[in-house]
Amino acid sequence: MKQPLKLPAALAPEVRRLIDNIARAGRPPMHMLGVKQARAFYDAGAPLLDLPAPPIDRLQALKIPARDGHLMDARLYASTSAWPLPVLLYLHGGGFTVGSLSTHDVLCRQLSLLGQCAVVSLDYRLAPEHRFPTAVHDAWDALAWLARHASAVGLDEQRLAVGGDSAGATLAAVCALMARDAGMALRLQLLFYPGTTAHQDTDSHRIYRRGHLLDQETVDWFFAQYIDRSDRDDWRFAPLNAPDHAGVAPAWLGLAECDPLVDEGVAYADVLRMAGVAVDLEIYRGVIHGFVTMGRAIALARQAHADAGRALVAAWGSDPGRGG
Repeated sequence: MKQPLKLPAALAPEVRRLIDNIARAGRPPMHMLGVKQARAFYDAGAPLLDLPAPPIDRLQALKIPARDGHLMDARLYASTSAWPLPVLLYLHGGGFTVGSLSTHDVLCRQLSLLGQCAVVSLDYRLAPEHRFPTAVHDAWDALAWLARHASAVGLDEQRLAVGGDSAGATLAAVCALMARDAGMALRLQLLFYPGTTAHQDTDSHRIYRRGHLLDQETVDWFFAQYIDRSDRDDWRFAPLNAPDHAGVAPAWLGLAECDPLVDEGVAYADVLRMAGVAVDLEIYRGVIHGFVTMGRAIALARQAHADAGRALVAAWGSDPGRGG
């Protein structure tokens, strides 16, 4: 029997106001900008929508080596002087093309404070200068480095998690699969609205392709910068295509209801559950892609931060001898 067409969910009033205000301001869509201009635009706009930066006890610049000798910039956030702290490697969103340490500074501070952990935010290399699979290699190299060297910067390599939002959540999900294959035990994969499919052909891509900030042309533009169409079925781009999901780290997924990516996030949660993986899924009603870094405009961002923080605290568990 033919399934009825899904109807778009109602936007929360504050989200509708935000979209209307952006439209009135004449903000150009990302796909109409050059890459350098898009990055500058995103870097400048992010603080306008995000919460004020909360103070943090420790903020430290790190250099993490990639396999080709490139030294990746990273930023360590720590919310307490108690050591050694568990650590979350965080991978920012931005379609593999935009985004930086600065655009996700507030979110990383929040996750450190609420998750009672250190957060290492990674400045992985972006497309089109560095196309697929460079971002995957950079993310995995940073996670492997933390597993070996966390103690050198006062962190607990036995309590390690990986997380991200959007493209960064895709990279985090891929790293969780790679960690499983490498015998690396992760406590959690923390995924805000991950991309998981190869061809963006779900109902939610059709329903929310216009008028919800992340439009279809921008999605297409991001992926044209990042990956050849012939590589789109590779599971390192589309983790739903991985041959086996059993044995990966427990997952917390936070999705936006009015998001082109919401269906593939739900599909990934289902695949993980069917593989026997513990999954905690939260769908935040009436909000859009990217909302977790829009806390000044969208109140549910704070709720998502708190929920993710609780998931991290639960993942760390008790740690005899360390007072955890």
